[in-house]
Amino acid sequence: MINVEMLSTGDEVLHGQITDTNAAWLANFFFEQGLPLTRRNTVGDSLDALVSILRERSEHADVLIVNGGLGPTSDDLSALAAATAKGEELVLHTEWLAQMERFFTERGRVMAPSNRKQAEIPASAELVDNPVGTACGFALTLNRCLMFFTPGVPSEFKVMVEREILPRLRARFTLPEPPICLRLTTFGRSESDLAQSLDHLTLPEGVTMGYRSSMPIIELKLTGPASQKAAMQALWPEVQRVAGENLIFEGTEGLPLHIARDLQERQLSLTLSEQFTGGLLALQLSRAGAPLLASEVVPSQEETLAQTAHWAAERRVNHFAGLALAVTGLEDEHLNFALATPQGTHALRVQMSVTRHSLQVRQEVCAMMALNMLRRWLLGKEVASEHGWINVVDSLFIE
Repeated sequence: MINVEMLSTGDEVLHGQITDTNAAWLANFFFEQGLPLTRRNTVGDSLDALVSILRERSEHADVLIVNGGLGPTSDDLSALAAATAKGEELVLHTEWLAQMERFFTERGRVMAPSNRKQAEIPASAELVDNPVGTACGFALTLNRCLMFFTPGVPSEFKVMVEREILPRLRARFTLPEPPICLRLTTFGRSESDLAQSLDHLTLPEGVTMGYRSSMPIIELKLTGPASQKAAMQALWPEVQRVAGENLIFEGTEGLPLHIARDLQERQLSLTLSEQFTGGLLALQLSRAGAPLLASEVVPSQEETLAQTAHWAAERRVNHFAGLALAVTGLEDEHLNFALATPQGTHALRVQMSVTRHSLQVRQEVCAMMALNMLRRWLLGKEVASEHGWINVVDSLFIE
């Protein structure tokens, strides 16, 4: 097994001022390639600290991905740290300097003198192309470790990993076959409840049952080596059975994308009216490419269940939409949902039981409830289902 590590740099990352999304992305991407990270470190903008950790990890890692510190400012120290750790000078890469100058000229801008720093790399380093930015990456070998230095901008980092770094790793190492990971996502049950219901599973050697909680959903993951694929597929129906009515989608695409695809295939348009969710439904569905005809966020107001149902039905008719989905305001921990369809309007009054959570979490729970209501109708199921956080206290159907 190749020992692959990541080093994130920058005071803003070290001190938690920004979220290290690059580390999370790389860990998942490399895992899917059969290259799970064995260690992740973070260091601030200190030359001594950077040199020290580069030398330390070069004695242990086979591959080290260093992220950040390749910009034009004085606190961008990765190239200097790499050269210092190896005991050599920085040299100007004239071809990259020319490419940078073209980059600015094509955009009608003049390159600042400080950008010249981004074309300086350690003398023994190999340039790693950055097709979407001005900071070139580079690779060098220090002791036993092959190190790749990459910019911190996520769009640049991801392209370089996929197009430049992974092919180099495949050429240099015999990579293991990627692991198998079967995933499903549930809504409405706790992690402990699901884990207890799956304790009876006898897992094959090397296979693990994992749980990822991200309110309001729980993801179940059955992960193991490719050699255990058949055994894992034989177990999977039992995981699906335990998830039961709480299973909202399989894979990694997310519920909004599944719904958007289903609406497109059926040539159904959708209009939305939101109060408590404040446009969260529209945001999630529009990002997924759902066919939205109209979307509105209206002030919270008291409504009976019948009023909500009629409101949704009117929105469907007025906008010539195939479907209309409405969420009312939250009053005394109660709110209404309504889904207007060509066959009639389904309405639910529910009581929330997650009052200890923040407003954002409660809005996300309600948005998921609305999406799940739509998902269940699209699957031909009853729109209401049991949830650990939401109790349906009344329901109504109007033709």
